[in-house]
Amino acid sequence: MKARLGIAPIAWWNDDLAELSDDVSLDECLRQARQAGFTGMETGRRFPMDPAELKPVLDKHGMRVCGGWFSGLLLDGDIEKEKDRIAAQMALFKAVSAPCIVYGETAGTIQGNRSAPLATKRRLSEDEIKAYGRKMTTFAEWCAGEGMPISYHHHMAAPIETEEELDLLMKHSGEALPLLYDAGHMAFAGGDVLRVIDKHHARISHVHTKDIRASVVDGLDRSKESFLDAVVKGAFTVPGDGSLDFEAIVKRLASYGYEGWFVVEAEQDPVKSPPLKMAEIGHKELLRVMAAAGYTVEN
Repeated sequence: MKARLGIAPIAWWNDDLAELSDDVSLDECLRQARQAGFTGMETGRRFPMDPAELKPVLDKHGMRVCGGWFSGLLLDGDIEKEKDRIAAQMALFKAVSAPCIVYGETAGTIQGNRSAPLATKRRLSEDEIKAYGRKMTTFAEWCAGEGMPISYHHHMAAPIETEEELDLLMKHSGEALPLLYDAGHMAFAGGDVLRVIDKHHARISHVHTKDIRASVVDGLDRSKESFLDAVVKGAFTVPGDGSLDFEAIVKRLASYGYEGWFVVEAEQDPVKSPPLKMAEIGHKELLRVMAAAGYTVEN
């Protein structure tokens, strides 16, 4: 089985908290990521939307786009409007042969609101998730038909956060809606990271290898502290530096035949956790667990 290892620029520049950002260019970010051993990077706020600008800097470092976040509003919005909103990103991703667009639902989310405690996140009834699942399926079918699939990202502080909420979304959406599996977000939400793979492996098209520091997560006061407070405290980190057993996680994915990208996505304070150092730790650990799980890592 083949695997590709990517990383997200959120370790270098945080899109929600500017103060958690290194003052580095896209060129330097890509250079460090490649030095650490990665061959792909998801997009971020310092990526140009013009492929004529982006391709040369990617080629310079032997890197490719391995995904990238789209702030979806389909929960409360209109499918036709979402088609218009995603069009520019879709065109760019097709031009650079990206594998997918990461769909994150931001209608009603509190993930970027530091004044909103984790416990105040939006909660949907099963009927609301059923209607949302139908809309997401239709939108995913259209995106795939246009030549650029999406992958749905369950996320802390978002409407689809917990294992139960994800189960309901998968139940009430069609196979046309692929799933981005994120071990760190699911563990933070209190879910069973291996059970989620067992239940939804057939839908997993993209993987984020985000780790957590369990002592930080367990120590949060969710009635008072926000998602961004948790980030500042160091809730997330890279594989090899946190609490999750990524050998078990990757072996479970391998047992179901998953092939594709494994992307390190760990937003941290770059002063306390230097991005290059953390990238090297994450890459080393992923190489170890990939070998243990029987993957050949493509370079």
